[in-house]
Amino acid sequence: MILFRYLTREVLLTMSAVAGILMLVIMGSRFIRYFASAAEGDFPVTILGSLMFYHLPGFLELILPLAFFLGILLAYGQLYMNSEITVMVACGMSPTRLLRVTLLPASIVAVMVGLCSLWLTPAGALLNEATIEEQQSRLDVSVLAPGRFQSFGSGRTAYISDFSSDGTEMQEVLVHEQADPDSDNTHSYVTRARTGHQETRVETGSRFLILEEGERYGVTPGRREAERLTFERYTLRLGLSRNRQELDSLEFATTAELWNDADPRAQAQFQWRAGLPLMVFILALLAQPLSRVNPRQGRFAKLLPAVFLYVAYLSLLLAAVDAIGGGSLPSAVGVWPVHGLFLVLGGLLIWRSQRKGMR
Repeated sequence: MILFRYLTREVLLTMSAVAGILMLVIMGSRFIRYFASAAEGDFPVTILGSLMFYHLPGFLELILPLAFFLGILLAYGQLYMNSEITVMVACGMSPTRLLRVTLLPASIVAVMVGLCSLWLTPAGALLNEATIEEQQSRLDVSVLAPGRFQSFGSGRTAYISDFSSDGTEMQEVLVHEQADPDSDNTHSYVTRARTGHQETRVETGSRFLILEEGERYGVTPGRREAERLTFERYTLRLGLSRNRQELDSLEFATTAELWNDADPRAQAQFQWRAGLPLMVFILALLAQPLSRVNPRQGRFAKLLPAVFLYVAYLSLLLAAVDAIGGGSLPSAVGVWPVHGLFLVLGGLLIWRSQRKGMR
């Protein structure tokens, strides 16, 4: 039990450090992309935290297997460097027993990856897309920036010259609305107003842009006629005026829905999700023999070949998923030959390690 706790702690601590670094890099890159979109006025800065949180399971399902793989390599490599494995061999520790010790943290990581891939990632992706869709389907005063033309859905573009001192009223508002191709009305409208502000009806949740002291022009391209309307107060409905995009992508489907769907693309998505927890155990088989290094070589001697092996594994999986979705590979065969190939490779490496011992 002492050795078990010691080895498990070393592997999990190293894995946590690697996962933290990878998470910081990936989330930092995604945050920069979202921040640039927020600066362009695509959605308010206030929802950045929610968007990053919804993406977290999708990051974890890819980061945790790699971090666990590298954690075993680095942790056990350090044990070889310090000759601690030599002491364990002298006490009767064998590669098979070391593998059994490794399988418990592998089971913990596999459960975490399974929760993410089978449940949390599609749910988070759906919430993320719905949040962005909701924000882009309505005009929010917090999104607009003075002196810039900004689109807010349904072919609408808004321009304001400035805000009032308290930030609630817009000055010199211009709103352009393109003609809806699905409607009988072929007019494109340009509305100009001296001031404008936003109101929300509590009973319905609908948003309205209230424009005051302005004019509204309706023009049909190719015609000489035009409509002109002068108003003291004009109400433009927002939010519900845009047909909500159907979020029916397989990326957002639940795992149960994918299981019952015979479409090759659905089966490809299902096998990708179901294969990620299995990948953790196979990587544990590969990592243990690869972590064996000579003290004179250094603990990073086999790190680069191991990373290349992981990249090959992941690339073959992605290629198989694409082949299934494209119909060139039967879903009955699926991605399982790829998992089987690396499972056999891990078994061969373990067998070779048992023959040579852990000296």
